Amino acid sequence: MADPSTSPPLTRASVAAARELIQPFVHRTPVISSSSLSALASTPGSTPASGSGETKEGGKGLAKPKLRLWFKCENFQKVGAFKARGAFHAIERLKLEPGWLAGGGAEMGVVTHSSGNHAQALSLAARENGIPAYIVMPSISAPPKIAATKGYGANVVFSGSTSVEREAVTMKVIEETGARLVPPYDHPDIILGQGTLGLEFQEQVTALMAEEDEKRSGKKDGHQEKPKKRKLDVILAPCGGGGMLSGVALSCEGTGIRVFGTEPSFQGADDAKRGYESGVRIETVSTLTIADGLRTPVGRVPWSVIYERRLVAGFYSVEERDIKRALRLAYERLKVVIEPSSAVPLAVALYNEDFRAMVEREAGEDGWDVGIVFSGGNVSLDALGKLFAEEEAAPEVTK
Repeated sequence: MADPSTSPPLTRASVAAARELIQPFVHRTPVISSSSLSALASTPGSTPASGSGETKEGGKGLAKPKLRLWFKCENFQKVGAFKARGAFHAIERLKLEPGWLAGGGAEMGVVTHSSGNHAQALSLAARENGIPAYIVMPSISAPPKIAATKGYGANVVFSGSTSVEREAVTMKVIEETGARLVPPYDHPDIILGQGTLGLEFQEQVTALMAEEDEKRSGKKDGHQEKPKKRKLDVILAPCGGGGMLSGVALSCEGTGIRVFGTEPSFQGADDAKRGYESGVRIETVSTLTIADGLRTPVGRVPWSVIYERRLVAGFYSVEERDIKRALRLAYERLKVVIEPSSAVPLAVALYNEDFRAMVEREAGEDGWDVGIVFSGGNVSLDALGKLFAEEEAAPEVTK
C-alpha cells in the first residue's frame, strides 16, 4: 500500500480527512440503544447465565455502576464489518500516491494474506476501483469464507496455515505480479480509515441525546428540564491487531472521551492488556478463543497510538462464557446478528467487575454513557448453533 512516509499524520484531523475520502464507498452505520440492557448493566449480578434465572452471587459485594449503553452497529457495514473502512481508505490513498497510477499500479493490483473480514473488504474495495486483488488464504479456510472472498472478485491463492507459509506465498505473488501489499491493520492508512467509525459514533450519540432531551422538555407542567450532557463518556472497542482500536482512539483525541480496549482472556488472547500493563508489546499469540477475530497480536503502528501516546486509557478482558452470554443477549434483546468478537466489549460492560467498579467509583450517581462497538456480524448459522449447543452442554468453559 502507500508508503507510510507519505501517509497523513495520525491525528483526529486526519481521521476526518479519511472520512471525506471514503464517504462515497461505505455506509454510515446505525447507532442503537437498549433500555433493558442498560438496566441489566446497572444492576449488580442481575444478568443471569444463559437459560437460567440465577444471579451471580445474588449481587452481593458486586459493583453497581450506572451505565447507559449505546451500540455502533458495524455489522451493517459493507462486507459485514468495519474492515471496509480501512480497505477503501488504503485504496484511495494508493491512488493518490505519486506515480502509482501512472506506473501501472492499478493494473498490477493489491495483495494481502487473510482468511477473515479484511480479505473480503480489500476484495470489494479493489473491485469497486477496477483493481485486481490477490488474497492469500490458508487451504484449510472455511469454504464459506473462500466463497465470499471469490464472490467479491478476488483471485484467491492458497497457502499453508502458518504465518511463515502465508507470508512466503504473499511474497511470491508480489514478485510475480507487482501487486502492492495492503496489511490488515499495521499501517497508518488502515488505522485512519477504521477511525472514521469513531467520528460517526460520537456525532450520532450526540444527536440522539439531543432528541431525547427535546422529548423530555416541557413534560412537567410546562417546565423545561435541565439539558443533559451531549456526549459519550467512554467507548469500549474490541482489540485484535489494534487497527480499529487505535483509530477510534485518534477520533476521540482531545474530546474528553476515554477509550478502552477489550479482549478475551482465553489462552493468552489478552496480549494487548498484558503488554499495556507491562510496557512491552507482545508480538506472538496462540489462542483458540471463540472471538476468532481477536486472535492476532497488536501491530507496531497501532501500539504507538495505543500505548506510546497513551490514547487508550486501558484494557479489560473477559472469559469465554461471558462472551457467549453477551452474544446471546445481543440476539435476544437487540435482535442483531453479531460475531463473537463483537460481543467482547458488551461482555466487559456487563461482567467485568474491574471495569464496573471503576465506573461506579468515578461516575457516581450520574453514571456514564458508554459506547460499544459491534465490529462485525460475519458468523454462520452453523457456527452459532454449535456454539450455543456447546454452551448448553457445558456452561462452565475453562478460563
